[in-house]
Amino acid sequence: MTSETDDPRAALFERIKDIRFGMLTHRAASGMLHSHPLTTLNKDIDQQAQLYFFIPRDGELHERLAADSQVNLSYADPGEDCYVSVSGTAAFIEDAARKEELWNPMAKAWFPDGPGDPNLVLLAVHIQHAEYWDVKESKLTQLYKMATAAMTGERPKGLGEHRELDL
Repeated sequence: MTSETDDPRAALFERIKDIRFGMLTHRAASGMLHSHPLTTLNKDIDQQAQLYFFIPRDGELHERLAADSQVNLSYADPGEDCYVSVSGTAAFIEDAARKEELWNPMAKAWFPDGPGDPNLVLLAVHIQHAEYWDVKESKLTQLYKMATAAMTGERPKGLGEHRELDL
């Protein structure tokens, strides 16, 4: 699934590009954390290190992000044992050409008037920090290492890669 690279943006995008949904977490009006599943629209990661999503202008998410732009995105691909956490700042982009470029037929279910739908907002999350966990060992090897650690009382060693990226 992953290919190693010296470019942190490319390394991050390689891990999330095939995960259909990310969970965007923000602070609700009550102060509690609240999450929404969103589809990442990027076909690649741009030089601004931003991820793009369509959200409704008349929804709670738009209202809350206008009040507090700090967000977290989490991605999980359990089949590949890859997990990603992204922290950043949300902003609304009013760019008709960019909406058109990112438009896909599945978005029509939420925004029936297409990329020009007045309720459609392009949300950009500027990535400030990201972390990922990749487990490359087979399930059998993972179970063996975990069982050994449980029997010895030591933490399992060599169960994949954990990396932090400051973008």
